[in-house]
Amino acid sequence: MCIRDRNKGDTVYLFTDGFIDQFGGPKNKKYKSKNFYAYLNEISSKNINTQKILLQQEFHQWMGSHFQVDDILVIGIQA
Repeated sequence: MCIRDRNKGDTVYLFTDGFIDQFGGPKNKKYKSKNFYAYLNEISSKNINTQKILLQQEFHQWMGSHFQVDDILVIGIQA
């Protein structure tokens, strides 16, 4: 997306693979990029502070009692 093509309310995300590669859930599988993109799309209409809280909750719920396998960075910039 070019800067000139942005619209009010657009959100741009930058992230590492830490969230995507986290093991957890009922079958101890990786979260996977498909799920991550779908979740970002689901929460993208909310304000950025709410998104932060929802991402943290989603991660910890997914991880459950498993250990964190990688560092995690998610940056959301909302226009």
